[in-house]
Amino acid sequence: MKISLKRINENYLFETVNERGNIVLLDNKTDDEPKGSSPMDLILRGIAGCSSIDVVMILRKQNHELDDLRVEVDGYREDGAIPNVFKKIQLDFILEGDVPPAKVERAVKLSMDKYCSVSKMLEKAAEISYSITLNGEGVL
Repeated sequence: MKISLKRINENYLFETVNERGNIVLLDNKTDDEPKGSSPMDLILRGIAGCSSIDVVMILRKQNHELDDLRVEVDGYREDGAIPNVFKKIQLDFILEGDVPPAKVERAVKLSMDKYCSVSKMLEKAAEISYSITLNGEGVL
């Protein structure tokens, strides 16, 4: 895995490109109108994306398709700390579809406890918790 980064303005705007040519802009929140995500924002996006891919894959292997999947992620940092790392991360999985709740719960647990590389890496530094809602009903 390889990423290239290039500064594209006089402030803090950077363009990152992976080996497949996908572009993501990075910026600093101190700019008046940031044009990209902050590095810490990308970490939260990463855990949401990694776990969501796992959940869809696990459920597909069991012949279950979701109608919708959203993940809301909150990252909590220690005010004034340097470095200001995440101390707690909360993920709220919101799913829709004709899937048994037990299958959804198992898929999310497998992702968070075993398969999601981002989650497994971040749990060394932050407390990670999650909830699951399926078709408007709390599962976990």
